[in-house]
Amino acid sequence: MLQVKNLTVTHKKDLTTLVEGLSFVLAPGDRAALIGEEGNGKSTVLKLLYDPALVEPYVEWTGEIVDKGLRKGYLAQELTPDELALPVWEFCQTVPAFGDADPKALDRAARQVGLGGDLFWDGRPMSTLSGGERVKLRLALLLLDSPDVLLLDEPSNDLDLATLEWLEGFLLGCRVPVLYISHDETLLANSANVIIHLERLRRRTVSRCTVTRTGYEQYVEQRQAGFAHQEQVARKERAEYDAKMEKYRQIRDKVDHAQANVPRYNSAGIPNPSAGRLLKKKMHTVLSMGRRFEREKENMTAMPEWEEAILTAFDEGNSAFPAGKTVLRLDLPQLAVGERVLARDVRLWVTGPEKVGIVGANGVGKSTLLKLVAEELLPRADLRAAYMPQDYGDLLLGDRTPVELLAPSGHRDDVTRARTLLGNMKYKAEEMEHPAAGLSGGQRAKLLFLSMVLGGANVLVLDEPTRNFSPLSAPVIRRVLADFPGVIISVSHDRLYLDQVCTRVLELTENGLSER
Repeated sequence: MLQVKNLTVTHKKDLTTLVEGLSFVLAPGDRAALIGEEGNGKSTVLKLLYDPALVEPYVEWTGEIVDKGLRKGYLAQELTPDELALPVWEFCQTVPAFGDADPKALDRAARQVGLGGDLFWDGRPMSTLSGGERVKLRLALLLLDSPDVLLLDEPSNDLDLATLEWLEGFLLGCRVPVLYISHDETLLANSANVIIHLERLRRRTVSRCTVTRTGYEQYVEQRQAGFAHQEQVARKERAEYDAKMEKYRQIRDKVDHAQANVPRYNSAGIPNPSAGRLLKKKMHTVLSMGRRFEREKENMTAMPEWEEAILTAFDEGNSAFPAGKTVLRLDLPQLAVGERVLARDVRLWVTGPEKVGIVGANGVGKSTLLKLVAEELLPRADLRAAYMPQDYGDLLLGDRTPVELLAPSGHRDDVTRARTLLGNMKYKAEEMEHPAAGLSGGQRAKLLFLSMVLGGANVLVLDEPTRNFSPLSAPVIRRVLADFPGVIISVSHDRLYLDQVCTRVLELTENGLSER
């Protein structure tokens, strides 16, 4: 059993409180989903629970983590550049449990994740495996150690549809407690029975942690219903308060007017101090009523607060694409990486304003195909194409900040616009000055979307566009892309994205592309 007591996590650089007062217990059978907007500290919490030394360089923390004797299995969100450069078999050798495992155990672990056992001994660099192959391999190595608790940072990233279904079954059948981060809403809905929600409210200055033992869909429904009821009660109380205050002001003004005009003498010309005293006493009573109303205001039900996911929409005029206009005519006798042939007879024809989604098994070459599409479309002068690769590092290298990336000219108006757009997407002023390469995956994804908005793109080439958005942000990004008036050519394993955004879904196999 893993127990967390009153955990508070603070960023060292700008003293931002990422998490405050988080407490929960993980017991066997718990499948706890850690959710929240981008940059709210989810991955930091997972690293901290696994090994505090991993986060020591950039955060401070207080509280208590009770994990004595637990063997923890941790799946990091990304591999380091050094790990990606290793041949597969050398990477496997870095895991102690791999060296201790017999062939039968290795074969069983490989079959659990849908891999061939020979992959453990592959000589290719880890970087040449597909994203899904890397995740599957690392999951297999994790299972070899028979952990007591699993800490999984976005295990659903880059998995094909079949492996996502396997992952759901694995989580549902897991006997040890699991704490995981995932942006796949379908996976969350089908597997989570505990929700841990990290929020940052009031322009990301106040942290709130919510822990509830319920499913994801139930949590969202209860949260929305609770907010709606709270808002209804709060508005009713405020309306009643305003009515009371209006009546109070009328009485106060009336007594105030009477005091100002009280006659100092009666009709016989004799001084009349009693009238002033009576009005003064009445005013005292009225002011006491006002103070009572102010105390009532302090105890009124607060208006609900929640962290909204905001994404700037594309300009319809700049991004529209003529219906029926040819965007792409791509005919490939074969799709290959080096000497390795992935697929043959690949034909991809796209016209405006289609939204194409490409699916397929891990390693079949979807990202390779999309890169070829981008290389053909980006130089074209008759359209404005933008490309979001699966690995953002290619576009966000160096120490450039979000503002510098969005306003490379440095002109005052461009910088102001960039800051405004970043502010609309809940970037704090400090985060606008952080190196973009150090931002969370979701924050970097938002940054790339902003760059596409500013560039006026009318053709988007997107590799897993929703993979780094939280389950609360993903519905927003799907709506934006569904409303996009241009052309989208994308690779995705997000089942809701394929259903809600794409007008065509194609499956890539070794025999080419076919309609689904």
